[in-house]
Amino acid sequence: MGTVTDIRIAKRTGFCYGVREAIDKAKEASAAGKSTHTLGQVVHNEGVVNDLQALGIETVDTLDEVDHGAAVVIRAHGVRPEVMERAAARGLEVIDGTCTWVIQEQRELQRLVEEGYSIVLLGTPRHPEVVGLLGFAPDAIVVDEEADWDRIPRKKKMALISQSTQPPWKFEKLAAFMVHRSHELKIVNTVCPVTIRRQEDTLDTAREVDLMVVVGGRSSANTKELTRLCAIAGTPAVQIESVRDLGDAAPFKGARIVGVTGGTSTPIEDLHAVAQRILELAGTPDARARAAELADAAFAVAAHPAGRTTSLPTTAATA
Repeated sequence: MGTVTDIRIAKRTGFCYGVREAIDKAKEASAAGKSTHTLGQVVHNEGVVNDLQALGIETVDTLDEVDHGAAVVIRAHGVRPEVMERAAARGLEVIDGTCTWVIQEQRELQRLVEEGYSIVLLGTPRHPEVVGLLGFAPDAIVVDEEADWDRIPRKKKMALISQSTQPPWKFEKLAAFMVHRSHELKIVNTVCPVTIRRQEDTLDTAREVDLMVVVGGRSSANTKELTRLCAIAGTPAVQIESVRDLGDAAPFKGARIVGVTGGTSTPIEDLHAVAQRILELAGTPDARARAAELADAAFAVAAHPAGRTTSLPTTAATA
């Protein structure tokens, strides 16, 4: 018999505003009758990508796949400057969905290069955001895990900047490490505040529940960090990609209240589906009977303000 009686969804979760804005721009272009494409997956979420495809929005890997005059949406991660230039030269309508925080990072990098700093970028190599940032500072040294840090040279004038979704603690630790490797060190904290607040809310939720379920891509750095934070709070955590991964009630044995949170690429509606499935799978008889009602109640708290929900509804986009 199941033991779960209630579900709590972390308040600040669902898409980050950068992802949401890029998706909205793609839907708006399609609704206006434009042949619309996204350069790379606008979000690493199969359900969302399928929804966009149903609206006629195609995902392409290169600009060569886009016909002259069509619209191409730049996702929140941003791209190298030459990508924008090439799109314009090919006569494409460029719809820039680059997150405003990433645009700020790009500008900071340009400024640091102009001021003659040797730049260290804390980020995941080959991550789309990092690839785009390197277009503004091709000689920057990219480091990720602590084992990489010994590659950082000793130079007189250095600057440190970060991929927006890196954990704050890692950025702070790297900054302390670099103090001993440079006479002049400029530290520009570009860790996204939305990411930080999401982590804080996940910690708050983890402290109030018996078990956490973290929803997001298995390779997502920000999702992994949420799982790590749950462990720091002393709360067991199960990380899944979607509701389809919930088929076994065993992990919920003995848990009474379960918390749910998600990475920046996980729409809050997916968390609602996960919440309801947990109750149906591992709830007490009463909770199973009221699974939809309890999931709705948890969703209502997490979905305010409206900006924390997913992007424009499909019905609005096609109306």
